[in-house]
Amino acid sequence: MSNWVRVGCLADFPPGASREVLAGERVVALFNCDGTLHALDGICPHQGGPLGEGELCGTTVTCPWHGWQFDVRTGQHATSHSVRQPTLGVKIAGDEIWVDVGT
Repeated sequence: MSNWVRVGCLADFPPGASREVLAGERVVALFNCDGTLHALDGICPHQGGPLGEGELCGTTVTCPWHGWQFDVRTGQHATSHSVRQPTLGVKIAGDEIWVDVGT
């Protein structure tokens, strides 16, 4: 079941932006890749690092704590096919950004 939560305005997330936001009680990493927004669960599965504070290069985010890398479009880890970070739906309504945190 969908549960859409407003997390900000488009003006707050220019192209290349990588930010941590709260969506309800969930930490979300939100990324703007050339005008397309993507959201991942914001807690790195390695040791809980803040993915939203990581460096975004193209569509790859690097966790600032230990360098784990994920494709922000799919959540796929860069080198391990068995590791995938959960992705979240993103929609734009007017100038507002909404993320689906599910049930």
